[in-house]
Amino acid sequence: MTYQNRTHPNVPGVDQSDRTVPANLRQSGPTPVQMLISTRVRKSPFWHLSIEAGAWRATIYNRMYHPRGYARPEDGGAMAEYRALVNGVTLWNVAVERQIRVKGPDAEAFVNTVITRDATRIRPMHGKYCILCNERGGILNDPVLLRLAEDEFWFSISDSDLMLWLQGVNTPRRWDVDIRELDVAPLQVQGPLSEDLMADLIGEALRDIPYYGLMEAQIDGCPVVISQTGFSGEKGYEIYVRNASETAERVWYALRGLGARYGLRVIAPGHHRRIAAGILSWGQDMDAETSPFQVNLAYQVPRDKSADYIGKAALEAQRDEIEAGRYPFALKLVGLKMGGLPITDYAPDFWLVGDAKGARCGYVTSPWFSPELEQNIALAHVPWDKSAIGTRLQVELPEMYQETSGQSVAAVVSEVPFVASEHPSARERGRG
Repeated sequence: MTYQNRTHPNVPGVDQSDRTVPANLRQSGPTPVQMLISTRVRKSPFWHLSIEAGAWRATIYNRMYHPRGYARPEDGGAMAEYRALVNGVTLWNVAVERQIRVKGPDAEAFVNTVITRDATRIRPMHGKYCILCNERGGILNDPVLLRLAEDEFWFSISDSDLMLWLQGVNTPRRWDVDIRELDVAPLQVQGPLSEDLMADLIGEALRDIPYYGLMEAQIDGCPVVISQTGFSGEKGYEIYVRNASETAERVWYALRGLGARYGLRVIAPGHHRRIAAGILSWGQDMDAETSPFQVNLAYQVPRDKSADYIGKAALEAQRDEIEAGRYPFALKLVGLKMGGLPITDYAPDFWLVGDAKGARCGYVTSPWFSPELEQNIALAHVPWDKSAIGTRLQVELPEMYQETSGQSVAAVVSEVPFVASEHPSARERGRG
């Protein structure tokens, strides 16, 4: 397939007729702009520490500055960070995962109304990956939900204003709960050496935390909540630092000090590894106009949840249509293995996907190079009739990744996850 219609405002061949605001598929490529740092966007308590650790680029996430690169291109760039993650242990500043607390006598009933999964099955000091949908079944957020107590839940949110939604749902006050953001900022410690490092730091009891289990602890005298979770597919933990505006430096330096024994490296969140694991990124692979049935999250819509929740009627109707053989959406998320030179950094555009004859029909959301598979992999939205494993497609890569100038590369729809994870979780495999 040779490139065509490059100047069209938004690629008419890709069916986005079921969206009110289509994804912008214009191909602009890298753009030479500099991020403005101002007081309008919030700095996390770890921002200056990330800069000290060598962060050289950032993005905006949840109205906060989010470090997204430490190793510079001349030093191996993002793939050097990948090697540190899969071979050792890494520290991530993920304070942008803002913590929204729902607390009060009606906390369980309220949470059970806003998430699709059954909140009554989450025991205190445990968590779950979950989604929240609007009345149409669109995914508003996919947080890790932590239950600290019978009457207290924390939403560790992805990139959208979930606090405003939660407060709006409870206006006027139908539930006796308090909804507010906490002075809690998470860090992640990820990689195969993470358990040994964390046990050395916290004590051997750390090894007893089950997957999605929680424990209260202290780091250098500072209170934290620790969960065995993460955004990498590797062994890992999240550290929710309480009173973070006061304790950020002490926790950070304690981790880095002890971590030096284990070769700890500060890196950006491992998007290269989460793609291999099939872990989704809100705003990139899905958004408020995406149904869970489009993105391998059908397991998040339980058949046996008797309680009503926001979006239930729409989601159950969508499932009925699918089971009747009438797929109700224009596109579906799939995994692709594809050719091209190694993709070793973030994609600035949704690269276009064509069918076997070259007609544009979809777009790539999350691409990267897999060293384990020795080829490029991606998540992509394609038409339902082109989503079966083994379907042959083509991808229009930018010039820097093309094998032949001006030519698309071959791609094939493949199973996800691409690479086995430490915990083959529901988040990856679409199981309960």
